[in-house]
Amino acid sequence: MSADLLVYGSYGYTGSLVVDHALASGLDPILAGRRAEPVEQQTAELGCRHRVFSLEHPTVVADQLADIDVLVNCAGPFSATADPLVSACLATETHYLDVTGEYQVIDRIADRDRDAEQAGVTLLPAVGFDVVPTDCLAASLASDLPDATRLELAIDGGTTISQGTAKSLVEGLGSPGAVRRDGRLEDVPAAWDSREIDFGNGPESAVTIPWGDVVTAFHSTGIGDIEVYTAVPETGITAMQRTRPLGALLRTEPVQRLLKGLVELSISGPSPEQRAENVCRVWGRVTNDAGESTTGRLRTPDPYETTKLTTVEAARRLLEDDVSSGFQTPSTAFGAGFATEFEGIERVE
Repeated sequence: MSADLLVYGSYGYTGSLVVDHALASGLDPILAGRRAEPVEQQTAELGCRHRVFSLEHPTVVADQLADIDVLVNCAGPFSATADPLVSACLATETHYLDVTGEYQVIDRIADRDRDAEQAGVTLLPAVGFDVVPTDCLAASLASDLPDATRLELAIDGGTTISQGTAKSLVEGLGSPGAVRRDGRLEDVPAAWDSREIDFGNGPESAVTIPWGDVVTAFHSTGIGDIEVYTAVPETGITAMQRTRPLGALLRTEPVQRLLKGLVELSISGPSPEQRAENVCRVWGRVTNDAGESTTGRLRTPDPYETTKLTTVEAARRLLEDDVSSGFQTPSTAFGAGFATEFEGIERVE
């Protein structure tokens, strides 16, 4: 395969997993990031080509991507990295992938659909655990009940977390939640609604979160009312609700800097053994105006294991120009069955 693939944020936790799996799959990724030392160390260990560049100067970024066919952005928080990389991809006719789950980021990328179509570029964010299994389950359920007007999704993602994911969560502290109503995104209080959801082993408490599916699932299914939940113990839900008055403080720069510093000191990411033991579950339900509903469940490996598999396969297909241009979601790009093509991801009843 002669086309060039570049992984930005290649030395981060998720980026390293993606690079290793890409190499094992026969691809030849170019390693890239803003810090020279970790990029060069990774290059020395793996023998790959590499580039070092920040995202501060658009012309520099465009120059670095001028000969690249597919970019995979693994550098979170994506609120800081997606916009400049998407702009450079549009300018250089480079297909864009990332592994974000940040709904605001996905929504901004979706707004560039027309630009991407005109440039002949595919913009395909959220090709990892955020949000491949949920998006594909949503599309499958919508196909089963074509007149559905409401979609509910829920994730029981286990306990593993990387430093990049933790920093993204820190950025979301104190911010409102989000749901979709009548086709429009709507801010709601954090931990706005809680309920019991049966992921397959009996009811568990869950709470609304502003997951990326409030954007992706709308584009994948056309359903106008969407809520997304995550499994959280009752004590955690109570704590989330009680910290609402602290929202403004948690969003200030000094507090954000302090919390992100603590993340860097305390979180490195799950070990291979922890990833191997972790199993995640996804639940979904669509309902129409007559009250008829259809429910489905998926079981998946650890989120980071899922992410490396789905991201590399998405990149391979884009390298083969096997995806339509414009903004895409995992299911619009590859079909509702994409998630279950991978070992360990299966539909369960």
